[in-house]
Amino acid sequence: MFRSKGFGLLKLIPLMSGQPNLAYKFIHPAIASHGHRCHRRSVDYRQRYKTCPGSAGGRTLSAPQTKIMAEEELPGVLILDVGGTHGVLEDLAALLKKHFRLITMKEFLENKKEMSKKIQSVFVFECRPTIDQELLESLPNLKVIGNSGVGVDHLDLKMISNFGVKVTNTPHAVADPTADIGVALMLASARRLVEGCQITVSPDTKYFAVDWLGVEVTRATLGIIGMGSIGYKVAQRARAFNMRILYHNRNRRRKEEEEAVCAHYCEKMEDLLQQSDFVMLVVNLTPETQKLIGKKELGLMKPTATLINISRGAVIDQDALVEALQNKVIRAAALDVTYPEPLPRDHPLLKLNNIIITPHIGTATVQAIRMMAEEAIANMLAVLNGQPIPSEVFPK
Repeated sequence: MFRSKGFGLLKLIPLMSGQPNLAYKFIHPAIASHGHRCHRRSVDYRQRYKTCPGSAGGRTLSAPQTKIMAEEELPGVLILDVGGTHGVLEDLAALLKKHFRLITMKEFLENKKEMSKKIQSVFVFECRPTIDQELLESLPNLKVIGNSGVGVDHLDLKMISNFGVKVTNTPHAVADPTADIGVALMLASARRLVEGCQITVSPDTKYFAVDWLGVEVTRATLGIIGMGSIGYKVAQRARAFNMRILYHNRNRRRKEEEEAVCAHYCEKMEDLLQQSDFVMLVVNLTPETQKLIGKKELGLMKPTATLINISRGAVIDQDALVEALQNKVIRAAALDVTYPEPLPRDHPLLKLNNIIITPHIGTATVQAIRMMAEEAIANMLAVLNGQPIPSEVFPK
């Protein structure tokens, strides 16, 4: 959503007795997609946010200098590990320790009988630990699963709900960095930056060809599929390039929101595909959006068009995309997400020179990772204290 002059009201979430207060400032709830780096299960979900009118962006956590409870008195939170290849980053673990007793999966498995009683929450970072029925059955006191990131297609929401466990995510932290990476991919593809860098550093380069050309973003037409918070922030950035902005969404934006970014609504996605020079995908992965873009849709796009995906890899039929790029059905593609991640090293997409693929880095910034952890902590503490939950996710 666009930023208003005033941010949302600062809402304090009371914590467990003796813990430092966690201050939370909310932003607008209209988030469309892009959680964090995983592809397991397509889940259709609805989301409820506790917000106030006029809230627009940014939120902070503060921890006043009050006496922190002894570690044994803190509620237990299960994490995969600290550090290493897949563990929670050490800085984030330090944040969690202020409010929880950290229990790693190794510690839990080594002493299930004792640890299972202590664990009241699970912090899911980079889609880990895996939440399955066996784990849920072994945690009788589990109340909440706090997902770091907005996407929850790796969680079986219905199964989790059947155990009486709540699920939360972190939509507010992801919108700006994900919109940034979408625009970065658009620019990099348009001006062939990756190819240009390779030519420049190659030992075989003896001169720069005068006919090596890209295309301009300025005054081009951008089609955004999925106009939630991330999609809207993409539109805000695109206005700086005087782009003509089209969008397709389940629900049309308010007139004043459209006018603020000069966006035009396309009721039919086909109309957007036929007119756009750049098509950007910013949708949740659900059964309805799986392979949303296939051979038919690629065929509707201009031969000079570029497809950009910052949502989920499975939103595109990758076999159809390979064929379209090989046969010049479209000019290029730029993907921050694939299915699976990473792609097998012999995947045909990796052999093409008219594609850019980045390793799902939409929210991979120092600021965003910390903000997501702070948001997840606030969500989990709200559940444990019976307070309104800022970002709860529900099965449909």
